[in-house]
Amino acid sequence: MDGKSEDLAVKVNGGKPIPKFGLKDRIGYAFGDFGTTLLMGMLASFSAIYCTNVLGISPLTFSTVGLVTTFFAMFTDVTVGRISDLTPLGKKGRFHPWIRTPKWFLGLSIIIIYLPFIRQWALGAKVAYWFIANMFYIACLSSFNIPYGTLASVLSNDPDDRDSLSIFRNIGSALGAGGTGFVVPFIVYSTHNGQQVLSGDRLFYCALGCVVLAMIFYTIMYALTTERIVVEHPKHAEKKTFVKGILKDKALLIFILAEIFIVLGTSFISYMTNYMYVVYFQNSHALSFANLFNYANTLILSLFAFPLTKKFGKKKVVSVSLFIASFIFLVVYLLKLSNGWVYLALSFCSALCFSMFNIMTWAFMTDVSEYHEYLTGTREDGTIYSVNMLGRKVAQAINSFGAGALLTAIGYKATTTGSTTQSADVLSKMYSMSTLIPFVLLLIGACILAFAYPLSKEKLSEVTNELNKRRGKKESK
Repeated sequence: MDGKSEDLAVKVNGGKPIPKFGLKDRIGYAFGDFGTTLLMGMLASFSAIYCTNVLGISPLTFSTVGLVTTFFAMFTDVTVGRISDLTPLGKKGRFHPWIRTPKWFLGLSIIIIYLPFIRQWALGAKVAYWFIANMFYIACLSSFNIPYGTLASVLSNDPDDRDSLSIFRNIGSALGAGGTGFVVPFIVYSTHNGQQVLSGDRLFYCALGCVVLAMIFYTIMYALTTERIVVEHPKHAEKKTFVKGILKDKALLIFILAEIFIVLGTSFISYMTNYMYVVYFQNSHALSFANLFNYANTLILSLFAFPLTKKFGKKKVVSVSLFIASFIFLVVYLLKLSNGWVYLALSFCSALCFSMFNIMTWAFMTDVSEYHEYLTGTREDGTIYSVNMLGRKVAQAINSFGAGALLTAIGYKATTTGSTTQSADVLSKMYSMSTLIPFVLLLIGACILAFAYPLSKEKLSEVTNELNKRRGKKESK
């Protein structure tokens, strides 16, 4: 941290000395994603099956709404990222003010989505409401999550510190997702006439409880974290310079491309999880364990992810893990499993591998942000983070439409009763696409990351050393 940045950090913190980066920041940052994943998990785990099995909205209609809102999120993400970079500093720095207020609106948006009385409306009204509620949610999520994600870049300029923040963020994410993925299914599902039925009322009360917890966790995160790299930006920045810098940034563009395929694969896996366990295997108990395992593996990986990446580098460790995960999905397809518990065991192994990418994603993003400063001489953390998120949003947009369209194409029947019997042909096609599609997508993502992404361990060390030299020169001046 150079002298000017430190002076600004002291100023925005009310003149108080800036504490050294440590466990307090890591725990605080983890609480942030603990809260966000509680909220996002309520949508990721249940929104699709809630629409098709409770509201009676077809998978294709649900996917179309998801496609439109995800494209809207691309706009809101970049807008918030750019504005947060260019607006004046506030209390506690550049990004903390953006976290303090939007959290309340984010919580409200989740409550609105699952309001119980919507089920009594006509189908057209339900579709319109679902669309508007999701647009509101997306705007609120961008306003909170982009500044929160960018925060990792300004808590410390040490790459190892940022790697640890990525790991702690994923620990928080695992705890939140484990809560919604493992506990909630036991509450919201019941068995009637041999069928697993989703209760819309119980889902609403679970969402309300998650909102309350998230607000508490966000308050803890705000209190425990401290911005140390604080930079004043000009109020008006040249758009041509910004675009030129983005196009020049090979690491950013290639990472986004790899991320599209990897996130598309993992998002598709998440989308199909409920359908595979509840509809194909008729085993909601296995679903609870599947959701728990899919996030418990983050806790397992956190024990050795840091030493592995420190020794071999993120690029090598993550790409190898993705190759293994891809191979496991091919094996599951060839085995044509009929036992949900065996499927669960193999799914856990694959998730343990592809989650190495998930746990290091945020560290990749901060590395790319540093590389951008290395190339252009300009620090634009919020902007680069939001552009990075475009890859995820593109993948989510494709998945939101594509997964539902595929379900419709194979003949999946929507219902308003919580469950319905699908034909053997539909079930067979569902199994095939749930295994082959992740196999292909993860394989492509692994190849891009392994053979095209430029920030190896050695290159990143070169970038960090050069930036430290530049900052040292500025400080001496």
